[in-house]
Amino acid sequence: MRRMSTVTIGSLPRLSSKALSDILLSHASSNLDSPSKPENLAIIDVRDDDHIGGHIKHSTHVPSSTLDYKIPELVRKLNDKDTVVFHCALSQQRGPSAALRYIRERERIMGAGAGMSAGSVGEAMKKNKEAVENKSDDGEWEDVEEKSEKKEQKVYVLDQGFVGW
Repeated sequence: MRRMSTVTIGSLPRLSSKALSDILLSHASSNLDSPSKPENLAIIDVRDDDHIGGHIKHSTHVPSSTLDYKIPELVRKLNDKDTVVFHCALSQQRGPSAALRYIRERERIMGAGAGMSAGSVGEAMKKNKEAVENKSDDGEWEDVEEKSEKKEQKVYVLDQGFVGW
């Protein structure tokens, strides 16, 4: 018997725009136009036509109207990310729905309890920042990740969505 996810739209963890901004700025180089994208973070923008007019730097646009067939692809593409943040305009309907669908599809593909966590954003980003600062080529981080069959991943909804950004 398969265990259903206990995550609901109401229990999805929220990430403030300030926290997301801090994460993005901690990875920015002195040249703000450089493509220094956080390696362990994915921002998924599920707005449809309202995407025109601006977006969060380094976000990936996946319109909510395409989620039916894009979610399995997203699970595969984002498998190596520590943190995934979903948002729409207000993060009241489309963003939380997409996050929930993503979590459930990830559990379906990778098995129940596929390492989903609502832990501290700070912990995941601290690890990412340390890896960037150390720039060690000794493979230490890779070895740790390879030992884990089911990589833990934190999934958030951007509080107040793009409007609050």
